[in-house]
Amino acid sequence: MARESLRVQIMAAAQRLTDAGVPSPQFDAEELAAHLLGIGRTKLGLQPLVEPEWVETYEALIARRVARVPLQHLTGEAYLGRTTVQVGPGVFIPRPETEVLLEWALDAIKDIEAPVVIDLCSGSGAIALAIAQARPDARVHAVERAVGALAWARRNAELHRDAGGTPIDLRGGDITDERLLTDLEGTADLVTANPPYVPAGTVVDPEVGEHDPAEAVFAGPDGLDLIKPLISICAGLLKPGGFLAIEHDDTQGESVPGLLSSRRVLADVVDHQDLTGRPRFVTARRVTMTR
Repeated sequence: MARESLRVQIMAAAQRLTDAGVPSPQFDAEELAAHLLGIGRTKLGLQPLVEPEWVETYEALIARRVARVPLQHLTGEAYLGRTTVQVGPGVFIPRPETEVLLEWALDAIKDIEAPVVIDLCSGSGAIALAIAQARPDARVHAVERAVGALAWARRNAELHRDAGGTPIDLRGGDITDERLLTDLEGTADLVTANPPYVPAGTVVDPEVGEHDPAEAVFAGPDGLDLIKPLISICAGLLKPGGFLAIEHDDTQGESVPGLLSSRRVLADVVDHQDLTGRPRFVTARRVTMTR
């Protein structure tokens, strides 16, 4: 059987994805083609023809994406900063919205030698591992409660270590358990958290509603069920002058900063926008003495 044009296959796939209402259809069609070929997306032009068997496999992948299976589940990978993590059913998929939080976090500790970093609600471990990769001198701790997500985080931490990265301390447990983090109280130069924060009942994309674990997405009527106790936990972990960054829903650009501003031990509370210009995360710093 004759080989077929890769460009034509990608164009047809992108149209199918467009018709199905998939966001970024061209990107997804190219990413899946590159994944199957084992090359980077920018090198697709160097592969003009593909075998008929490849086309069958590609069309099957596209059909799953049309059904709104997340792109990252189909490739098995997600990205944050310069870090690649493995993902799949049972763990929240890192989103581009978190990129700005990561950039802020790394900038906050740029002048601190061997910083202590604690990442709460770590999920796949993406934030913790991205910081560990960018700052090999950092002592990074990550905490995750959900069994499924913890398994992915362990796998990613092992891959990071096996690739020569500085090992991180990964802990399984509920962050509200006072016994879990007692040894880290008052030690952190930076605490990051991407907790569940979507208000219950919010309409979300099928990729989220049908594939991300609900406990990693939704958090009560106003989305603040975990963020409220989280603030006290973070404050207790920070050393004087330590930095805090918490991701939140785009409807919480006033409520979450308000919660932080009400704490006397936290100062310099600022809310930040993500890459789409929406309110996305709040930052603060632990004061050196209570006012």
